[in-house]
Amino acid sequence: MAAKLIKGTEIREEILEEIEKEVADIKEKHGVVPGLVTILVGENPASISYVTLKIKTAHRLGFHEIQDTLSEDLSEEALLDLIDKYNNDDSIHGILVQLPLPKQIDEKKILNAIDPDKDVDGFHPVNVGRLMIGGDEVKFPPCTPAGIQEMIIRAGVETKGAEVVVVGRSNIVGKPIANMMLQKGVGANSTVTVVHTGTKDLASHCRRADILIVAAGVPGLVKPEWIKPGACVIDVGVNRIGEKISEKTGKKIAILSGDVDFNAAKEIAGSITPVPGGVGPMTITMLMKNTLKSLKLRLGII
Repeated sequence: MAAKLIKGTEIREEILEEIEKEVADIKEKHGVVPGLVTILVGENPASISYVTLKIKTAHRLGFHEIQDTLSEDLSEEALLDLIDKYNNDDSIHGILVQLPLPKQIDEKKILNAIDPDKDVDGFHPVNVGRLMIGGDEVKFPPCTPAGIQEMIIRAGVETKGAEVVVVGRSNIVGKPIANMMLQKGVGANSTVTVVHTGTKDLASHCRRADILIVAAGVPGLVKPEWIKPGACVIDVGVNRIGEKISEKTGKKIAILSGDVDFNAAKEIAGSITPVPGGVGPMTITMLMKNTLKSLKLRLGII
């Protein structure tokens, strides 16, 4: 029997509808809406595409949205001044600086300059520390890990006491989702193992997993025989492995592959995310949820 598909596209719509309703309620009761500024330096095509989708989503939800697109030769000082401006703007509740930045700008310095209470990406060291402490200290969990956890919860997967194996140790996905899954709370209380390129016998660890989260960036890394029958498999990998002609548009489009051999894995797993249409759509969704939370914290209604 084929695995249940955990579709990020469907879960995204559920969450966006919830956010849209809550934004309308807050506007009616308090006369304010979430404010999000996105800062884009340069003309990286992937960044432009991503930022465009963020803007479209923010507008749909009724956010106050500002897009600052700046030249490639912008100085680090000028960018720091702009961040300081938005740090002190009460109409802005979330500040997002799109990465990567040009080589003349120190990304670490820029991310650290953002007010932690407006850092809706969850990358500031203060928010990393809050995530480590857990509980009520957590303000803005990183968006992709938050999306993963939300998918697991909404798919009805039991996490309490579950063996969770995370493949990958990045600061963006691997480390934070491992920390989130071992905390006390809904969608957590798990026993977590993190594996990586230095791990001996990767397959044996994966085979123990009730929930297998793969964020290695290696196409087809996890083989079907590595998957425990009935396990929940969350494939974070989005790897470009070629191109094809779209039947709808006649234009070239990327052929994408996850880190898991999906076609074989779906015959073994109990539930699994597809690529594309799995974890990817959740990232911007959780960014919007974090921005709404920032406003609610400012209003003292949570």
